[in-house]
Amino acid sequence: MRALWLKAWGDAGPASFAPVLERSLGHVGAYDGDRLVGFVNVAWDGGIHAFILDTCVDTDYRRQGIALKLVEAAQLAAMARGAQWLHVDFEPGLEGFYRKCGFGPTAAGLMRLG
Repeated sequence: MRALWLKAWGDAGPASFAPVLERSLGHVGAYDGDRLVGFVNVAWDGGIHAFILDTCVDTDYRRQGIALKLVEAAQLAAMARGAQWLHVDFEPGLEGFYRKCGFGPTAAGLMRLG
């Protein structure tokens, strides 16, 4: 996970991914053999709302439809676990991608803490 995170996000990420994944509703990985080349985390509120977080694909594997397939798999996983809503926040440059995934527009807010 650390190698993918570094390539996709340009930093080392959290000190440990275990606490994040332990709290998730689920997560999906894309592999080339044993190599993790894509990832999406499905967080949740403990009820009917799930959230797509940290969608990423290794820079060497982008523009091949991997992220779209990851989000589709995350959607199915969330539905299978009882979620009725799937949310995602994204930067403006990713709007076209998430619209292609089927997400509609919503108003939201974001506050940086710390």
